Amino acid sequence: MFDEIMEKFEGSPSQQEVIRLLLERGFSVNDEGRVVSGGIEIPNTGIAREIGVDRRVVDSTTDAILDDPELRRIFQNITAIPSLMDLAPVLDLSVLTVWVDDETESGIVAEVTTAIAAHEISIRQVISEDPEFVDDAKLYVITDAALPGELLVEIRELPYVRRVEF
Repeated sequence: MFDEIMEKFEGSPSQQEVIRLLLERGFSVNDEGRVVSGGIEIPNTGIAREIGVDRRVVDSTTDAILDDPELRRIFQNITAIPSLMDLAPVLDLSVLTVWVDDETESGIVAEVTTAIAAHEISIRQVISEDPEFVDDAKLYVITDAALPGELLVEIRELPYVRRVEF
């Protein structure tokens, strides 16, 4: 899906940057063509400054989104999900990052979280990046406690796991 969205803007790398930011941040576009997070409007000048483009690029991108029924449906229904990853050090939580060979394989989240639960470690949040929207999707597991070395080895030895980082 990500590739299909980006293809619609293949003639404009600047518009692709706007699209990428909207998807990464979970920003949606309202009926007036304004970028919003929930009910809070995000100024186009701020978005433009963040990615290093002119404000008019953001305007033309949101106009293109509203003019395309498929894009409109997608970008009017995106929502942001709060992540504990950046707060983990402040809250004394741990973050496990798992890279796999094939992100579309079923059972990855279940097998990793089952292994963690078997060690009686509480999971606070699980974030699985969508391989349709990112190039190298990862699984993030935020836990209440540090994972013991033998658990990291156990997860690393799962047949589809390419790499783990704690």
